[in-house]
Amino acid sequence: MAMRKLADMTWEEARDQGRAGAIAILPVGAIEAHGPHLPLMTDVVIASAMAEAAAEELVNRDQQVVILPPICYTSAGFAAGFAGTITVSPATVTAMIGDIARSLARHGFPMLAIANAHLDPDHVAALHAAVETCGDEAIQVIFPDITKKPWALELTEEFQSGACHAGQYESSIVMAAAPSLVAEDRRCGLAPNPISLSAAIRAGQKTFEEAGGPAAYFGDPAAASREEGQGTIRVLGAILVEAIEQRSEHTDEA
Repeated sequence: MAMRKLADMTWEEARDQGRAGAIAILPVGAIEAHGPHLPLMTDVVIASAMAEAAAEELVNRDQQVVILPPICYTSAGFAAGFAGTITVSPATVTAMIGDIARSLARHGFPMLAIANAHLDPDHVAALHAAVETCGDEAIQVIFPDITKKPWALELTEEFQSGACHAGQYESSIVMAAAPSLVAEDRRCGLAPNPISLSAAIRAGQKTFEEAGGPAAYFGDPAAASREEGQGTIRVLGAILVEAIEQRSEHTDEA
């Protein structure tokens, strides 16, 4: 048994996966500024790595898994002032997730698990709204919000500090998952920016510039390492697996 990618399948293969009760995993990221050293698709890279790590573990547990093509466009208002960032309304995100879930349900998939790596508050709220919208559908939608306990406590110290946009946390993951996309000469020369983006959000600031990130990064990119990234990917995958299993156990008890 191996993980499969939906986009690579024929419709008959997809039909068979649905009938077999495969779990569908949806990577969700954004196209937005991530400092002078990381690509605009950083969140998509991280979400895809999270999805693949979870899928590998689920397959090891004899669960069939299908990975969907990632969602790349979402609400990214904090980075809107930086070239290349593409932002859409939260309502669009909620509607898209709901439509994807209903399409999967129509073909027998019992569960949609969201592997999310984009932490803009409007985006996260849109994902929660999508889960609520799908509450009466014939498919379970799982979204472990890594900005909240208990999941956040399983991630790195920098992540928990809130100074983690394109810093050590995200740079390490991209170095592990897609090293060719990291501008190493620029990364190594960046000074730390210890400002907590999460604290700035709580204070009501609405953009990276207002929050103190004029180059669209928070944290310490120069301290990143491939080894840290590999470990974090494993943790992210384990978080998604745990969330799936918790929901499955709850459903079995009901």
